[in-house]
Amino acid sequence: MADAKVDNRAGIRFYSSAMERISLDRLTGLIAFARVGALGSYAAAARSLSVSPSAVSKSIQRLEQRLGVSLFTRTTRSLAFTPEGRDLHERALDLIRQAEEIEQMALTARSAPRGPLRVAASLPIGVHLIAPVLPAFREKYPEVTVDLRLSDQRVDIVEQRIDVAIRIGDLPDSGLLSRKLAPLRLGAYASPSYLAKRGVPSHPDDLQGHDTVTLRYQSTGQTFRWPFRIGGREVEMTPPSGLVADVSDAVMAMLVAGGGIGISASFMAAPYVSRGELVPILTEYAVERNNITVLWPESRRSNPAVRAFLAQLQEIPVLHAAG
Repeated sequence: MADAKVDNRAGIRFYSSAMERISLDRLTGLIAFARVGALGSYAAAARSLSVSPSAVSKSIQRLEQRLGVSLFTRTTRSLAFTPEGRDLHERALDLIRQAEEIEQMALTARSAPRGPLRVAASLPIGVHLIAPVLPAFREKYPEVTVDLRLSDQRVDIVEQRIDVAIRIGDLPDSGLLSRKLAPLRLGAYASPSYLAKRGVPSHPDDLQGHDTVTLRYQSTGQTFRWPFRIGGREVEMTPPSGLVADVSDAVMAMLVAGGGIGISASFMAAPYVSRGELVPILTEYAVERNNITVLWPESRRSNPAVRAFLAQLQEIPVLHAAG
């Protein structure tokens, strides 16, 4: 028993230092050991590795010398594990499995993107940023089918098997992989007809004398607080509004119809501005935010479709181009 304890300690010492001083020769010995233990003979292991039985035998002998233990009990007719060999064989198999997983991940990463891709996003992000890039993505990767799921309610990415989620705002630490998209600009907008009738405010304090349209969050029921950068610092205000909606596109529609002044992300307002339906105002007080985040599970890290889609998202034009 005392000898067994000493031998076990030797094995533990080997495994604790292997990652620090691993060598190609040592890996060769572990592979040979794992294969002999799995197939039951030196000859069978040699055939599977395309080497000679003597090469397998020498590799295992060198491994035993380093470990200071015998791994097999040998007779002329049989080969069996020693107690120490049986314990170490399981660990050697774990190393081989991990090496095979690394190889499989590399093969997967090199393969062409294909199969279903489930993408979750909030309504404004999905409609105005994600949906417009999907036709070009599908043209580039026709074997990928995209399922875009839009909701202002938070979804459980793992439970609902979402491959990629795009969210806006501060996020809790979820253990998911993440990447920031380009920053966006939040600014004030109004229709030309409204401004012609009511005038153009020159300072955020002037909003008290104007009609406003405000967003209410579906997830919390809270009214969106309007941010402005005044005197080098960011301040928030909630002007009284006669029109409130819980969908951003409804807010935009009311602004275009002359309902008053409202706050919008520049990427949402851009098409309305280009058509002359909205005008950016108070531009010197606009606020830039870097809070659009792409999230994906660790299990999707090497998925070719996910990797291709992440690359596509990085090509989205700068988000603060409109005002």
